[in-house]
Amino acid sequence: MARDGFSVGGVHEGMVTLFLGGDVMLGRGVDQILPFPGDPALREAYIHDARAYVDLAEAANGPIPQPVDFRWPWGEALPVLDEAAPDVRVVNLETAVTGDGEFMPGKDIHYRMSPANLPCLAAARPDVCALANNHVLDFGPRGLHETLDALAEARLRTAGAGPDEVRARQPAIVPVGADGRVLVFSFGLPSSGIPKDWAATGQRLGVDFVAEPSAAVASAFADRLRQVRRPGDIAIASVHWGSNWGYAVSRSDVHFAHALLDAGVDVFHGHSSHHPRPLEVYRDRLILYGCGDLVDDYEGIGGYESYRDDLRVLYLVSVEADTGRLVDARLVPLRARRMRLEHASSEDTEWLRAVLDMHCRAFGTRVDDGPDGTLTLRPVHTGQHT
Repeated sequence: MARDGFSVGGVHEGMVTLFLGGDVMLGRGVDQILPFPGDPALREAYIHDARAYVDLAEAANGPIPQPVDFRWPWGEALPVLDEAAPDVRVVNLETAVTGDGEFMPGKDIHYRMSPANLPCLAAARPDVCALANNHVLDFGPRGLHETLDALAEARLRTAGAGPDEVRARQPAIVPVGADGRVLVFSFGLPSSGIPKDWAATGQRLGVDFVAEPSAAVASAFADRLRQVRRPGDIAIASVHWGSNWGYAVSRSDVHFAHALLDAGVDVFHGHSSHHPRPLEVYRDRLILYGCGDLVDDYEGIGGYESYRDDLRVLYLVSVEADTGRLVDARLVPLRARRMRLEHASSEDTEWLRAVLDMHCRAFGTRVDDGPDGTLTLRPVHTGQHT
């Protein structure tokens, strides 16, 4: 049944269902528990061996069997995805995939996973890995070259990084149904920590870098989209932006997200924050201001416990195949424990619902309880953020 612009009662024919995931970081400690760990050496201020992150996780929640199988980090997320059977799966891959390259100078944190552990990423069957983020070049140009080559060899589509500006800006194109397509554009902003000299140019590999969230950038993006879009295509903007912590969204970021949807984007897939941020429905299209982390080795690290960054979310989003209008948005709460995703408890789910609901109200949306421990987005059109 339709309510306030989109259905809240499930998915039916004529829909495209998307799985949108936040930051997937399979390097450092996660890489060390997988079957083929790479060099554990780090150059961080306090930790110099990636295995120390495994120790932190075990101290927090108990022993981790080593080596784990490639499916272990995804845990109970995999059967959820199998049951939902999304047409397209998109994640932000926030790590270099390399045993090559050198530590990028001027950075405090470097992430890399062994290319031999790529079956772990493949276990989630992502259709697109967004790469325009602040860690894909942690091991320099050689590291990015190997990342691109390894992902291509594994037949994993990428967007947002490439050997030059033209290819870094190309969308990943996923066929859907008989003749439908989903276009995934990936780009990043300096607010997420991407150095400006990581921008791809005509002569230099790098990422699709956007200097500021402006109307001019949105207008230029509209021109790019018109060049590749066909009638019926669904367009996703996967954007790495914003701070790691906090629920506030700046007015300029709100206006930028709106401008991209005005330019033709159907779903705004924002990420970089370590915890979920507000959601909005704007002109019947979904904005995820920050998906939060999905897979990483942050378990046991203290300092921001009030944000409950151990809670993770799978976003299952259904849109009309011919228009891109939002039909249904479900959130599946999970918890990271022993470097593995498991279902969140009812108490944790209610905590997450209440926090997101409180921060979504300013955007004219509410977060309700859904079936089987899920959460559901509901627009209310009062007090909408502008």
